[in-house]
Amino acid sequence: MKRNILTTQIIAGKYKGKKIELPSLDVTRSSKARVKESFFNVLQFDIIDKVFIEAFAGSGSIGLEAVSRDVKKSYFIELNKNSYNILVNNCKSIDINKCQTMMGDTFVQLPSILNSLKNSSEELIVYIDPPFDYRDGMEDIYEKSFELVKEIENDNIMMICFEHVSTVEVPDILGKFEKYKSKKFGKTTLTYFRLA
Repeated sequence: MKRNILTTQIIAGKYKGKKIELPSLDVTRSSKARVKESFFNVLQFDIIDKVFIEAFAGSGSIGLEAVSRDVKKSYFIELNKNSYNILVNNCKSIDINKCQTMMGDTFVQLPSILNSLKNSSEELIVYIDPPFDYRDGMEDIYEKSFELVKEIENDNIMMICFEHVSTVEVPDILGKFEKYKSKKFGKTTLTYFRLA
């Protein structure tokens, strides 16, 4: 029996219309096109030549959209093995040279990536999209994600964006970062932070 392969498309940029595969919905939830479009509309051309980091990457649809729109490099962090394999294949089908994939825990990998880029002149954009459906052991995922941002010491971060379930209260200040914009799409909200 052929399994039903879920796909999504790159919405703009040099790989516009290219299909990428999505992992099964049991393990991950893909960012809706409307949410994705809104996020990239906020960034517009500011994204060009930046370094993009997608935490809890799943299929990598946000970071690959960033590659399509000319970021210098995209980092992807994904814990689930099946999702990670799909992510790697998606990167190969778009532009593997601009992709750095890491299989592992965001709470371990993200600080390590940020640390390695701390003294670089690169400007970073960080996209954090924790799992929505509080699966077992996920109850404190947002608290942990907020703590993670509080501990970031980099001064070269242009923006941090959280994609989160709309019912979650996101603090106004997280360490060095302040909330400056929030946009709701039904059950999903994008909340933006920049250096205070």
